[in-house]
Amino acid sequence: MTSLTSDPLVILHEWVQSESLRKHCYAVADSMKHFAILRGDDAEVWEAVGLLHDMDYEHHPNLERSSTQGHPFVAAAWLREHGWSEEICRAVLSHADYSGVSRETPLEKTLYAVDELSGFVIAVARVRPSKSIHEVDVPAVKKKMKDKAFARAVNRDDILRGAEELGMPLDHVIAEVINALKSDAERLGLQSSPTLAS
Repeated sequence: MTSLTSDPLVILHEWVQSESLRKHCYAVADSMKHFAILRGDDAEVWEAVGLLHDMDYEHHPNLERSSTQGHPFVAAAWLREHGWSEEICRAVLSHADYSGVSRETPLEKTLYAVDELSGFVIAVARVRPSKSIHEVDVPAVKKKMKDKAFARAVNRDDILRGAEELGMPLDHVIAEVINALKSDAERLGLQSSPTLAS
């Protein structure tokens, strides 16, 4: 078992000030923890990977997709320097297609599968009248995936490839991500608004 060097949430908050990027990392961490529990794997390690996978994005976004510097290389280098395991560093690197690090382990494949999808499911919840994750289901997510104008920044191919690499039907991956985010609806700001819930 990999023990965590320090609290990943503290590290995330030190590196990331953007509320939306923090929430993205919370959501990916929720999904990672959920899939780890389903697999009987180390939920603490998987959750940490979700929290830390984009820790360097705010300051080193690497929009030109350099294969040696910027996101996620800055994060992986910092984690290595601070004694984090190679398992965790590799997972962080492997979620970027341009990193040259292939996805081999269930941990790495799951991170790739839930990264874009977690953000997409949140976007679907936010356009609901109640802005509640509790109103989101698999058909709603799949319908929005077909709408190219919706959440344009989310790469649909990555979502499809992620489920394929994981060896799971897309519907199943979507359903489990929705379940994962429901468990953390309050922190994600996806609870029903009081006026609509009453």
